[in-house]
Amino acid sequence: MRLSRVSFRYSRRGPWILRDVELTLRSGSVIEVTGRNGAGKSTLLRLLAGFVPPTRGSISERPRVVGYAPDVFPTDQPFTVAAHLAHMARVRGASPAAARTLAGRLNATHLMEQPLGDLSKGSAQKVGLIQALLDPPGLLILDEPFAGLDEQTRTELPVIIGEIAERGGTVVVSDHQNQLREFPGADHWLVADHAVTARTPTATTRTTIIEVLVDPGDADEVEQKLRADGYITRRTT
Repeated sequence: MRLSRVSFRYSRRGPWILRDVELTLRSGSVIEVTGRNGAGKSTLLRLLAGFVPPTRGSISERPRVVGYAPDVFPTDQPFTVAAHLAHMARVRGASPAAARTLAGRLNATHLMEQPLGDLSKGSAQKVGLIQALLDPPGLLILDEPFAGLDEQTRTELPVIIGEIAERGGTVVVSDHQNQLREFPGADHWLVADHAVTARTPTATTRTTIIEVLVDPGDADEVEQKLRADGYITRRTT
């Protein structure tokens, strides 16, 4: 999949969110997107998914099946979880059993008969993930997927991401929770100043390691700030 000189703004005279972005997404790759709030991460994900067209430039070779889980799943619908997912499975041509299987993996079986409107943020996030995975995606896009999830689901989701990549799918994740910091072989993109920059170190990339000692209670906040600025972090205790 290729982005060629992609630029985007929400209105004709509005500010540019992204400008002249050139990116290639390899089959089988896992890409973590970082950047400060408001930098354009969610806009980039929506462009990749095909929900909005570029204002300028082009996006080519998008896989036929795209799974997308937004950062906030819309729960203002008059259905139970099971009814909603059954409907989406029919729309996507997926197996009727797929939702139940995924619910088991994501610790969501107990949610199936609940109305969507009664779900907590974390539970709604699980429904969004199941919906995105109903039909095995060639491109999976997850916007802050770990927010509000329980520990079991936080552990299982990277396993599912790895399985999709092994099948040749491409996975793009915006993640302030730092759950993919140790994911083997992941690429890292920084969204800043209307641009998207690959931050993946290679064998020929010169890097300097700076050790930062922080109180354990402040570790998550400090790490999130560093990663939002595009730095690659590794935590030790």
